[in-house]
This record gives sequence, structure tokens and C-alpha cells, in this order.
Amino acid sequence: MPEEEPRIEPLDPPMVPFAVAGIVAWAVVGLVLLVFFRDWLADTGRDHWLWICLAGFLVGFPGLAVMLRHDANRRRRRAGTPR
Repeated sequence: MPEEEPRIEPLDPPMVPFAVAGIVAWAVVGLVLLVFFRDWLADTGRDHWLWICLAGFLVGFPGLAVMLRHDANRRRRRAGTPR
């Protein structure tokens, strides 16, 4: 009779740090482009890169709200308490 394989649990890390890191990354890249590469962006017609950074930064906040809710539910699941 074959041995039963041990059950591997899926990863369930806290997600808020990932959301915060994404917001910070978009902000840093946007600021670097704005401060150091603005002339180059204008000369090469890539001004939209700044708008992309702004959009990534702003869209990160609804994502952060979703991850806050996810982590709260994660804590409840691990504690075994119902909603």
C-alpha cells in the first residue's frame, strides 16, 4: 500500500507590506523620473511615463484597502473565529 503524501499548506503571507511596497515603488520611480529625467522624457516624447507612475501610485490605495481587509480576514481564519 503506497504511503500517503503529506498535505502541503498554501502560502498565506500578510499582504499589506506588498501593497505598501508597491505604492512606495511607484512614488520613488515617479520622483526619480520627475527630478532627474524630466528633460529627457520631454525630449523623447515619453512624458506619459510620469502619468503612469501617478496612476500606479493612486491605484495602489484601493489595493491597500483590499489587502487590509484580506489580512483582517486572514487573522480571523487563523484564530478560528467567525466573521
